[in-house]
Amino acid sequence: MKMRRSRTLELLRAGKIVMSMKLNTMDARVTEMAAMAGFPCIWVDMEHTPNDYAVTENQIRAGKCYDTDVLVRVPRGSYSDYIRPLELDASGIMVPHVMSVEDAKRVVHMTRYHPIGRRPLDGGNADGKYGNVENYTTAANENRFIIFQIEDPEAMEQIEEIAQVPGYDMLFFGPGDFSHSIGHPGQCDHPDVQAGYRRVAEVARKYGKFAGTVADPWEVPDLIKMGYQFLNLGADVEALNNYFQKTAKFALESGANQL
Repeated sequence: MKMRRSRTLELLRAGKIVMSMKLNTMDARVTEMAAMAGFPCIWVDMEHTPNDYAVTENQIRAGKCYDTDVLVRVPRGSYSDYIRPLELDASGIMVPHVMSVEDAKRVVHMTRYHPIGRRPLDGGNADGKYGNVENYTTAANENRFIIFQIEDPEAMEQIEEIAQVPGYDMLFFGPGDFSHSIGHPGQCDHPDVQAGYRRVAEVARKYGKFAGTVADPWEVPDLIKMGYQFLNLGADVEALNNYFQKTAKFALESGANQL
């Protein structure tokens, strides 16, 4: 048997733009709705949410029902924190706050199989189709993606060196944490944050890596021109907030609560 392909990698390698949606909620039904909407990739989070592996497994399975990749942002930790989502058949992982060249090398060492790294071997999980994938280690290296999230000035100082580390696929600029780390929290239009956008895209392109970031819809054309191929558009909590607030405002203004 062959390992399940990654739509995200196929599209990126073909020079296409990939749009994703971030999910903070835990319900796999929300993942399914996002997959049904047509996103080729869904970003689920384990860094800032209480999601456990059982939740993540169901989110990944919901995405697979619609041939949608699930990208898991992992918490910083041991190799187990990094490889378990991959073994659950996530198409990729995003490691937050990659701070240095040595940090980047450690991530690759823990998440790629020989000859690139020394990821602990167990092909008997969902990604290996429970022991049925031929040439499993080679297939995993070729069909699963690793993302370094660049969101700190320390990483930006070493961005050229980090970009040259072999074995990963994408540099992902995190403007929110970057703005916070340079003393301008939330000011993503600050000149230094805008320079960060440009720098990450420039270096990724220079060293043959994909560039990713978050985007509002109206920012997409400019970011694509800058060199970004992977763009996350919004999150489930934004959609829910907008709907709840709009509906509550209508109810209050119409006097529905007085009926």
